Amino acid sequence: MNESPPDDKTQLPIADKGDRDIGEVFVQLLLEHEPQVRSFLRGLLPSWDDVDDVLQEAGLIAWRKFADFEQGTAFGGWFLTIARFEALAHRRRIARTPLVFADDLWELLADESVQNETPTVYRRHLETCLEKLPPEKRSILLRVHAPGVVMRDVALQTGRSEQAFYKVIQRLRTSLMQCVSKSLAAENA
Repeated sequence: MNESPPDDKTQLPIADKGDRDIGEVFVQLLLEHEPQVRSFLRGLLPSWDDVDDVLQEAGLIAWRKFADFEQGTAFGGWFLTIARFEALAHRRRIARTPLVFADDLWELLADESVQNETPTVYRRHLETCLEKLPPEKRSILLRVHAPGVVMRDVALQTGRSEQAFYKVIQRLRTSLMQCVSKSLAAENA
């Protein structure tokens, strides 16, 4: 059996191939695109626990709607859209906490993330922009985004209130986003 795994634009081997069922195909596509969607969600959500929750919910929704998925279209984009809406819904649920982006920034971040050609290109530009930050600010950002880290704990370690620290992080993220956008635009010009 020399069947290659389906990618974003191939016909799904569901109806005419007796050796693979729809569940296997779905799981294979989900696992293939999970790292990209996880990275996208981490840019939108405050913690890895939130990312895991939203990713799990998006996976369930994608499975329920998989029969409606159009063969020959990009599964990654389809799944990313589901995850994006789930992240926005999750954000609304946790909006009572003071460490939440404003809706317009969420939309901007989501739009920017979706428009990136590949995560590798984006990551390269992000790393370049991170290197341009002063070491102290870069260190704070990297600590906040480390797996399992709670922003409140880092705020306390730096001697700032949560709200003041959040504003610092928000400004740094906005600065990084602008730097990456300019860098991508310059590369594509």
